[in-house]
Amino acid sequence: MARGGFNMGGGNMQQLVMKAQKMQQDMARLQEELNARTFSASSGGGMVTATVYGTKLVESIKIDPACIDADDAEMLEDLVLSAVNAAITSATETVDKEMAKVTGGMGMGF
Repeated sequence: MARGGFNMGGGNMQQLVMKAQKMQQDMARLQEELNARTFSASSGGGMVTATVYGTKLVESIKIDPACIDADDAEMLEDLVLSAVNAAITSATETVDKEMAKVTGGMGMGF
């Protein structure tokens, strides 16, 4: 036992707190960068392209006029849905992967 009571390794605790604060700052910076980043995906051989932000909000949807058929709206709906879902999946996977680099894979729910 250290003189005057228990030695709780104050230096180590201070280092741990400093590391946690740095990780928190890194995570906030990265989250901001990823939220502003865009992710695009296409369907129908590029006939429909959806772009979403890292926040998973849709930025834009581009539709090639050649795939617009008034008699087959369902096909266009499917292409849009597929492109949007693929773009959201890309954004989610990238955000998760980049955050895991900062958190050391601790699964912080981002």
